[in-house]
Amino acid sequence: MQDLLLNIKQCTICEKHLPLGPRPIVVAHPDAKIVIIGQAPGIKVHKTGIPWNDPSGNQLRNWLGVTEEEFYDATKFAIMPMGFCYPGKGKTGDLPPRPECAPQWHKPLLEHLPNVELIILIGMYAQNYYLGKQAKKTLTETVANFKEYLPTYLPLPHPSPRNRFWLTKNPWFEVEVLPELKETVQALV
Repeated sequence: MQDLLLNIKQCTICEKHLPLGPRPIVVAHPDAKIVIIGQAPGIKVHKTGIPWNDPSGNQLRNWLGVTEEEFYDATKFAIMPMGFCYPGKGKTGDLPPRPECAPQWHKPLLEHLPNVELIILIGMYAQNYYLGKQAKKTLTETVANFKEYLPTYLPLPHPSPRNRFWLTKNPWFEVEVLPELKETVQALV
């Protein structure tokens, strides 16, 4: 596992596309029971090197019902985004995750995580990659049908403050999905 993580940290396969250069953000330990697969690190995470070290991370930890200490315990949570490096700024937010990372690194990482019982898929990129044809036409439909993907996967919207409108428009998320998410996470951590 350590050799694999070192190789990932030294990865430069998409360097020419990264405005701030490569800084792969990944956390994994063979004992981890939960994997969090998001999009890609934002600029604050790129600068600190700490995954989910931003307002989105605060919201995610709240959704999961865990403390920072629990969240950053690699024996509990592995964190491997679809794109490991900050992809740069787009017109309406950050650019999509680089497409090279997941095919290159996810399978070897998951092979080193034998105790995983839940993979949390945050956002469309992770959901489309892992659920494939089982993903619904929209993120909202996929998240609304989250029970179809359990016990292996649990799809979530991105916890970004920019998604307040989505959360307001979909009150069922807090009523139906979050209690199940918290209960499942608590049973594993």
